[in-house]
Formats: sequence, C-alpha cells, structure tokens
Amino acid sequence: MIDLSKINPDRPVLIYGPTASGKSGLALQIAKAQGGVIVNADALQVYQGWPILTAQPPAEDLAKAPHHLYGHLPYDAPYSVGDWLRDVSPFLDSNAPRPIIVGGTGLYFTALTEGLADIPATPPAVRTRADAIALTDLIADLDAETSAAIDLNNRVRVQRAWEVQEATGRSIRQWQADTPPPLLPLDDCTALALMPDVDWLSTRIAQRFDVMMDMGAKAEAKNMAPIWDPTAPSSKAIGAAEMIQMLNGEITADSAKEAVIIATRQYAKRQRTWLRSRMKRWHQIALPDVGDTK
Repeated sequence: MIDLSKINPDRPVLIYGPTASGKSGLALQIAKAQGGVIVNADALQVYQGWPILTAQPPAEDLAKAPHHLYGHLPYDAPYSVGDWLRDVSPFLDSNAPRPIIVGGTGLYFTALTEGLADIPATPPAVRTRADAIALTDLIADLDAETSAAIDLNNRVRVQRAWEVQEATGRSIRQWQADTPPPLLPLDDCTALALMPDVDWLSTRIAQRFDVMMDMGAKAEAKNMAPIWDPTAPSSKAIGAAEMIQMLNGEITADSAKEAVIIATRQYAKRQRTWLRSRMKRWHQIALPDVGDTK
C-alpha cells in the first residue's frame, strides 16, 4: 500500500494512470485519510450519458468525499484542454480545499504542469484541406525546426503542425515557445503516476467489462440510443459504439465484450507510453504494489 504519511496534506496531489489501474480508488483513499476534494482529469468523464462506461465514481464514492468536474457537460458539448484548465483553475486557489486531481488524460496533466500554448482553433476548412493532403506533402511544407522536433511518421502530429502553420502563419514551435507559465508546476505538488504490470492490468480490464454490465451498462446504452450521435464527443467512450451496435442486433454480446476489452487494452498501452515519455519527473508507483483499489 502507499504510505500516506509521505504525502504532504497541504500540497495538491496529482494521480495519473492507465484505465483500470486503481487511480480513482487511490484518490478516494487519500481524500478520506487527509481531506481534500477530488477533481476529474479525464476527458470523457466530464460528460453526461455514459457514467458507467467511462468509469465515473459511483454514488457510494461520491458520498465519501467531494468530487468535481464529473458529468458536468452535456453529451454533445465541445470541450478542449484549455476549457479543462479554466475549469480546474478555481480548485488551485490558495483559499480552496486541497485538490486531488485524478485521471487518465495525459495531455491535461502536461498542460497543467508545463503550460499550454494558446493556439487558435483550426478552421474546419483548413482541416478539410489537410485531410486530403498526403503525409509526404504535409511534411514538405513544414519548417525545418518543426520537422526536426516531431515524429514525422505520426500523421496526427504532422497534420496538426501543418494546420497550425497554415491557419496562423506561425509554426507550432513558435507558438510553443510562447507558452505561458503552468498553473501548477510539478515542484508545487505531489505527482503520482501508476505504472501497472501489463498482465495484472489486462486481467482487471477483462473483469471490468463484466462489472460494468452488472452495474447497468446496457440500460445506460438504452437511455442514450434515442440521441445516439457517433460524432458527439462523448461517443468516443470506449464501448459506447459497441453497446449501441449490440442493442441494434448488429453484433453479439460476446463480440461487444471482445471489442471493448481489446480497445481498452490498446488505450491503456497508449497511456503507459505517455507516462514513460512525458512523466519522467513524476513519482512512479509500480502496481499491484498499491493494492487492489478500484
């Protein structure tokens, strides 16, 4: 178990980890032992509509400690990293209760602790043009500094850099150089990163699907079906599309389970990669050493 005596009760706590790693349970453990409010840092748990599939804290946990920024947005509301930073900012006030910020969206934590470049949103017309351009041509249009700094095999990153350059007339590296100071530097908080054993986590992921079904994931999908929009931000929740397909008789329950487990494991792998590459200064905690928290 984590030795809570080593966690300063007067400093904000950050908890990052892959899905199903037990970070929400750890946050609640700290809040019950030391006080404080739990603040969500997961890009899909901010939405209404899929509380079970997105593993939002259940009612019994919500009753044990204050929780914020969970399910506070309509299912189809746009929401950005900048929006989250504005929403989390009041909890960082020196007169506010100590925040315990927990979630699996690495970009939220990076923006919080390193700052976020204030890059204007890409106009839809520019994105449409970029979608139709070959990767090699996108790369050819980038400035040398940007090309040297990003993974040129990653189309998403290359296209993002191209779109910024095309829409603003400045390279993404120039925008990043003007990044304002972070809201919460790492030196001012306790930053915990959960690094689970792969096999241990895979077992938990497989078990969690059955738990979600027992909690009412199918009923949740039935409630969402009349307003189902695959383009809505909340529809990115792992399992949402599969649950709707299952309700419509397009796939079997076993097929839905298999697809959700595979997608969840792939997502957890990306989260572990983010941890290793972007959170080297965080205190990394091997799992299952912290215990089987939920």
